[in-house]
Amino acid sequence: MQLWCLALLCFVWVALVRAQPPQRRFEYKYSFKPPYLAQRDGSIPFWEYGGNAIASSENVRLAPSMRSQKGAIWTKQTVNFQWWEVDVMFRVSGRGRIGADGLAFWYTRDKGAYDGDVFGSSDGWYGLGVILDSFDNDNKHNNPYIMAVVNDGTRKFDHQNDGSTQLLSGCLRDFRNKPFPTRVRVEYYQNTLTVLFHNGMTNNEADFEMCFRSEGVILPPNGYFGVSAATGGLADDHDVIHFLTSSLHVPGTAQAPSHITQEDQTKLSQEYQDYQKKLEQQKEDYRKEHPDETRDKESEFEDWFETDYQRELKQVFQGQSSIIGIVKDVDKKIDEILGKQVNSLSVLSTVYQMQQSQCALQGQPQVQQVGQAPPQPLPQMGAMPIQRHEVEGLLSSQSLSISGLNELKTYTLDVSRKADAILQAQARAPTAQVQSVGYEPQAAINELRDGVNTLKQNLAALGQRLASQQAQVSCPDAKCVSLGMVALMLAVQLVIMFAYSLYKEKKESQAKKFY
Repeated sequence: MQLWCLALLCFVWVALVRAQPPQRRFEYKYSFKPPYLAQRDGSIPFWEYGGNAIASSENVRLAPSMRSQKGAIWTKQTVNFQWWEVDVMFRVSGRGRIGADGLAFWYTRDKGAYDGDVFGSSDGWYGLGVILDSFDNDNKHNNPYIMAVVNDGTRKFDHQNDGSTQLLSGCLRDFRNKPFPTRVRVEYYQNTLTVLFHNGMTNNEADFEMCFRSEGVILPPNGYFGVSAATGGLADDHDVIHFLTSSLHVPGTAQAPSHITQEDQTKLSQEYQDYQKKLEQQKEDYRKEHPDETRDKESEFEDWFETDYQRELKQVFQGQSSIIGIVKDVDKKIDEILGKQVNSLSVLSTVYQMQQSQCALQGQPQVQQVGQAPPQPLPQMGAMPIQRHEVEGLLSSQSLSISGLNELKTYTLDVSRKADAILQAQARAPTAQVQSVGYEPQAAINELRDGVNTLKQNLAALGQRLASQQAQVSCPDAKCVSLGMVALMLAVQLVIMFAYSLYKEKKESQAKKFY
């Protein structure tokens, strides 16, 4: 029992520790940021760079906007902490509609090259590479793309497929030509890799969004941090503005971060302000001493970079292009709706013409029922569109009309057949007998009367159904059977019945003469 309680307490303690955020400690030996990022001799403290990389007081340009340029920067010392978080602020800018090739963040067991084949670094690395690819090699229109690739030192990077067969995870994000610098925050804590991205559309430092999160990532200890970039046939300026590293520690451990006192913070802020003033004064003195050289450099920069007005105008054009695309899609949908309406009207016209031709072949006038409004002309093309349910209602009413006509035909044939049977039975009966042997006349008359009543009821029900259908459907419904035609058929049946009764009385009177 005690062992179970101890295990439960350990489990709860581990869960509480994991739920708490890690403690952070800023590592200045693995970081750089402006101002005075580079010293007077061009070196960066605790870092070394090479290839085509250029260091200034404001940033490190890893690859300038020229063809086939490569550069990288690496830490001099290995990392002496297990978990870490790195915040990289960078800017990728160029005048081209698409850029190339991109930059990459590295955490590897060994330093990479400064002019390697994988975005300025060496291939076959052992560790992690977070690659920001801006060129679409596989022509799948999925760039710019941010992806993480973990390598054990034995695999070569798949350039033809943009590393899609080797990536751990990634996200589609645009990081080129943004109004503010873009940022990537890479966190590795308790074997979980998390990458956050700031799109550079605002200057709010808290506007990070999740790119991806992957668990179970094993990276080698005591590695090196680095950033590299490369250009190809197309070229962008790849500038790294700051690289801030913080070590992460489990809450409650002995390696908890120490806080800077208020006095030291005030002293550092004062030194920073003094350096800024001194730097601005040196820039102003240099402009006064070399006005021509300054003007030439400014005009040269104007040729290399696009202005803010040009970039803003390009963004406006892109917005207008997207609006035009949406309007075109809406126009296509409207054309499809109009085409469906035209097809419905054509079907309705065909049905109407078939009814007219059927009535013409039968040679019967189209007489409307009593109390029914005269038929309206068929809507022409361009009039008010007819809905689908109205067309279906019209077709159902036509089916009811056809079924009613079939029932009427059946009843008429039945009456004629029974009348012929009565006449034949009466003709075969002997004249000396008063009652017939083969058929009972009274029963036949009753059956005819029942059939006529049933016919009347069916015709009344059919009229009610057609009236309800006509109330729901506003379209014209032509009929070949009218009330006059039904009355004529009833009159014929009554004449037949009256003739039969006269014939019966005559036969009975002739039979009585023999007594």
